[in-house]
Amino acid sequence: MANEHTSKLAVLIDADNAQPAIAEPLLAEVAKYGTAHVKRAYGDWTSNHLKSWKEQLLTQSIQPIQQFGYTSGKNATDSAMIIDAMDLLYSGRFDGFCIVSSDSDFTRLAARIRESGLIVYGFGERKTPDPFVAACDKFIYTDIIVGKPDEEQPLKPRTAAQLKQDSSLVNLLRNALEAASDDDGWAALGGVGSIITKQRPNFDARSYGYNKLSELIAATTLFELDRRSPGEGRPKVIYVRNKGKKTAARE
Repeated sequence: MANEHTSKLAVLIDADNAQPAIAEPLLAEVAKYGTAHVKRAYGDWTSNHLKSWKEQLLTQSIQPIQQFGYTSGKNATDSAMIIDAMDLLYSGRFDGFCIVSSDSDFTRLAARIRESGLIVYGFGERKTPDPFVAACDKFIYTDIIVGKPDEEQPLKPRTAAQLKQDSSLVNLLRNALEAASDDDGWAALGGVGSIITKQRPNFDARSYGYNKLSELIAATTLFELDRRSPGEGRPKVIYVRNKGKKTAARE
């Protein structure tokens, strides 16, 4: 697998199920994980309800894929996306896929791509069914990347007291830290983040008002953070451990 920053990604958008306003922030988010070598949006482009997508298709260089709705009540767009995804998968040219939809019909597709050893990033609204979220390696809610949470107001960072009261969050952080830590209780933040994502694909520090996992962890005031230099000229690595953790005895 290529480094995540050089990964070749295929971005497949269910335009019938996504708003055009997400196009620009979506591709900016995708750029964090790799390069979008394919950008396709699927829908019936003869339909009036998709005409607001036109400007985004041109501006973001997204290829529209025409799919007529052959039968009322049946979503032919989903089938077209799935067929194309499998063709792209078998081409062997990609390291991962970005599936943009809130539709549970793509659950099996995400699972099948992962079975082939490729990474799957899902993008959708909060209404996205849990099975599709769980089928992805990482799932990002589009309201977060657009900057318009459900409350239609920018998320205010939660206070330390609020974070501590969130037992689900605290347990998630502590369990991931425990799994990644050495004998002294220290764990590289990257390893902690990786375990968290595997346990909860839709976890995002931005949901709590923080841009980075390190900022969220620090805000809880439950953990120590230590920035270490692995060598001259190399970026510092953040390590984290529970406050009050005693250093293991040395022989």
